[in-house]
Amino acid sequence: MFPERKGVVDPLTVKRVVVTGIGAVTPLGNSFIDSWDAAKKSISGIRPVTRFDVSDIPWKVAGELKGFSPEEYIPRKDLRRLDLFVHYAFAAAWMAFKDAALDKKHLNSAGVIIGSSRGGISTIEETLRKRPTAYAMSATTISMAASYIAKRLGIKGHCLGISNACSSGASAIGEAFRLIKHGQAEVVLAGGTEAPVCRLCIEGYGASGALSKKGISMPFDKKRDGFVLSEGASVLVLEDYESAIKRGARLYGEILGYGNTSDAFHQTVPDKKGQAKAIKAALEEAGIKPDDVDFINAHATSTPIGDITEAEAIELVFGKTTIPVSSVKSMTGHMLGASGAFEAGMTLMTINEGIIPPTVNLKEPEGGLNYVRQTRKARVRVAVSNSFGFGGVNSVLVFASVSD
Repeated sequence: MFPERKGVVDPLTVKRVVVTGIGAVTPLGNSFIDSWDAAKKSISGIRPVTRFDVSDIPWKVAGELKGFSPEEYIPRKDLRRLDLFVHYAFAAAWMAFKDAALDKKHLNSAGVIIGSSRGGISTIEETLRKRPTAYAMSATTISMAASYIAKRLGIKGHCLGISNACSSGASAIGEAFRLIKHGQAEVVLAGGTEAPVCRLCIEGYGASGALSKKGISMPFDKKRDGFVLSEGASVLVLEDYESAIKRGARLYGEILGYGNTSDAFHQTVPDKKGQAKAIKAALEEAGIKPDDVDFINAHATSTPIGDITEAEAIELVFGKTTIPVSSVKSMTGHMLGASGAFEAGMTLMTINEGIIPPTVNLKEPEGGLNYVRQTRKARVRVAVSNSFGFGGVNSVLVFASVSD
């Protein structure tokens, strides 16, 4: 007989997890709602690069933020000490915090988990050209986004920075979901952030063959030739259902399942079986059958091998399905670790408003799925959001409308 362990959470405790706030800065807008509205109108955030001279390289466009003022969120002295990816993360977190109508008292024991693929890559590039500053190391570490959010908001609980390639943001949300589900926290701010629009990243991804030389993000189209690099951040407030109901919070939706798998048989080539395994794991945890899914937010970055592999993975799980499938990256470009978090928010809005944003630039579809090519009205109660990354890291989230 084991002795009683005071203060230890019962491992069998299972909580419902809901989303009560969403914040974002993206190439589509400097708030989540502005970005959502732009996506519904099929507006692209991809434009010619303005941050540095690209006249000597083939890749001329990116998804840059437009008119974003970090001074609205961060004291001037901190701006100089932090990389852009932290600026973006805190702005998104602050907007999510306000959107959720949280009080600071809710945050003392709350948690924060923020994912990023490249962290402070812009500062690293600058440091390579100049002498390092006293903040060069702290400014560039992956965990600084989560740490700074915790510092500014007074979060004293779980604090974690995740780097899981392009699935970082979705992984952060999934790990936050597990914390709350198993009674380790009542509130967790989770999401992803990225500031990779710099010469080092663009030339690096370009050299790997991942970037589009056409400068067009066209997921699932037969003529796609790579993704368009973008920047931004998105943070969600995840909360224990009972806590949210008690304080009268708005509920965007419920997280039912999270699947995370590895298929790292190759550094950059995805595997449909590994992706399908992640989707199945998320559905199994959610207690959802494939036929119950009403919408799939695809990872679909516009790379030739990536998109067709995902289409095949979807068919492995759902068969020859008529479930609507769409990729918002056709408008945002690829925000790397921030994409999965932003697309989680977009998926929740699809459930809330019954509107599926389109996959623009899709003229010659490949893969045989039911691609949404124009903004579509649809009743969506259950949705899947896919996020996959280099090295075979797969993260899948299942969302649903909230029901008692």
